[in-house]
Amino acid sequence: SLNCASCGIESIAINSERIPENLSELRIQNNKINADGCHELKLAKLLQGGESTLETLILFDNNIDDVGVGTLVDALQNNNTLSTLDLKDNNDITKHGKILLLKLLNDISSIKATLQSNHTLAHLGLHLRKNNADGSFAVEDEIIHRQLGLAIQINKRNANYQEAGREKVIFLHLDSKNRAELYCILGVNHSVYREIDPLLLPEVLALIGHIHGHSELFLALSSSVTMLFSTVNRKKCVLQQRAYHATNLAKHRAKVEELDAELAAEEKEAFINEELAYHAAKLDFFRGAISRSAD
Repeated sequence: SLNCASCGIESIAINSERIPENLSELRIQNNKINADGCHELKLAKLLQGGESTLETLILFDNNIDDVGVGTLVDALQNNNTLSTLDLKDNNDITKHGKILLLKLLNDISSIKATLQSNHTLAHLGLHLRKNNADGSFAVEDEIIHRQLGLAIQINKRNANYQEAGREKVIFLHLDSKNRAELYCILGVNHSVYREIDPLLLPEVLALIGHIHGHSELFLALSSSVTMLFSTVNRKKCVLQQRAYHATNLAKHRAKVEELDAELAAEEKEAFINEELAYHAAKLDFFRGAISRSAD
């Protein structure tokens, strides 16, 4: 652990060739670190790569702005160790910086992008500030914080990286309210159903109905069925279905043949055992007869 709190520093020079080994916690709160300071901290070296060990980074009450957040986000793109990031009381972070953090945690530009988002960060310190003249919270800021909170909660309850990505797709991509909010905030304008293989669409719709209810299923059907029939090549779809079932048929036929061979072997063994028992009984009978004749 390295604690440099309340030292009045603007940056910490870390030799990129001599990164502290096994550093799990870095506390630099109550200082004057700005965007340049974030860059000079060599955060990319501390947070990226297979050798990264940093789990906690405390940066509250500094001078970090949206550019500094961008540096942090870039450093965290492929990080799988940092679970706590505290950026509270950095008053120059606006909604643009928060959007960068949201995209880091849940990039909804595509299902693949969501699965490749950061699923490790489980604690994020970030203040929701009153921006309106009447002292109320801006609606967009509230939505951003809500979506950040949802992504963080999913990360927190899923130690498995793949499961966290899957849950984000199910609960944030396939839920119309969350999807609409995220599309609006992140500037996404496409149908999620265009990314789904038509052969898998019935299963996806069943999953939506099971998890989100009938009203969501109706919305999903309204959004997907028209698109499906207007864009899918019917012949190609039928050929894909035929190939899919032919593959499964071949697998099942091979399994049936395997089981038939096993049954035949079992039956042959049972027959042989019956024959052996029969001839053993005969042998005993003739031995008894010979013995009696000799007497």
